[in-house]
Amino acid sequence: MVDPLMDLSLAPETATHSLAREEALRVERLSISFGGLRAVDDLSFAVRKKEIFGLIGPNGAGKTTVFNCITQFYRPDEGNVFFRAGKGRAERVVNLVGQPVHSIIGLGLVRTFQNVEIIQELSLLENVLIGAHIDFKATAFEQAFKLPRALREERSFRKKAEEALAFLGIAGRRDLPAGGQPYGVLKKVELARTLMANPRLIILDEPAAGLNDSETQELSSTIYQIRDVYDCTILLVEHDMHLVMGVCDRICAISFGKFLACDAPEEIKRNKLVQEAYLGEEEV
Repeated sequence: MVDPLMDLSLAPETATHSLAREEALRVERLSISFGGLRAVDDLSFAVRKKEIFGLIGPNGAGKTTVFNCITQFYRPDEGNVFFRAGKGRAERVVNLVGQPVHSIIGLGLVRTFQNVEIIQELSLLENVLIGAHIDFKATAFEQAFKLPRALREERSFRKKAEEALAFLGIAGRRDLPAGGQPYGVLKKVELARTLMANPRLIILDEPAAGLNDSETQELSSTIYQIRDVYDCTILLVEHDMHLVMGVCDRICAISFGKFLACDAPEEIKRNKLVQEAYLGEEEV
């Protein structure tokens, strides 16, 4: 079955340089090479608003490179990445290609990483507060002398961080140092930090890596709750196929940086190209 949102990948010459009303993100003819290696090759896909969208492929398929191009950690050689930033009357479509890396979060696109990025000497709450750094308006002078604006911001962001920790079920650990905390707790801290940035779209890079079965099952529920409570879109890369097939509305499969298929999980399971490239041949 052909996904109507995937017309770009099938007939790129018809590409429009914008977003359809129902889309949150559109990757359009994205390509990047490292030396002689084509890591992402003319890749296109679109993610709908409030969708949980999976990106799968074998090791070395280019999944994380795609994420890095979306967030401008890497500048693609070719292509565009259109993103719907803001809300309500402030909503606008932005081409992320060429945007400064530090401005991406301010547009409402945030991400986690394969390896948890935590400052072990800080408390869990302090680690989460780092996610609000782009929203601080008080100057260093105001913060140093605890002037009224700095105090107001500190109270506001502290409350927001506490709410994020409570939402993820770890509020009781908020004042404990991050060092020595269970890995599953640190994963939740990283998730809480993304919620501080008023996300429109959250990119999750292997969120189940290092988690046990019960933690992975809890993660599935958490992803749904984040999407619904925080009114945002989720784009994830994950090797745990049980999680991907269970939580995603649609899945895009790639291999060697090339588009293979984009469809509902059950259709992806049955897709011959995907089976050969990633899931393995079905036994007869």
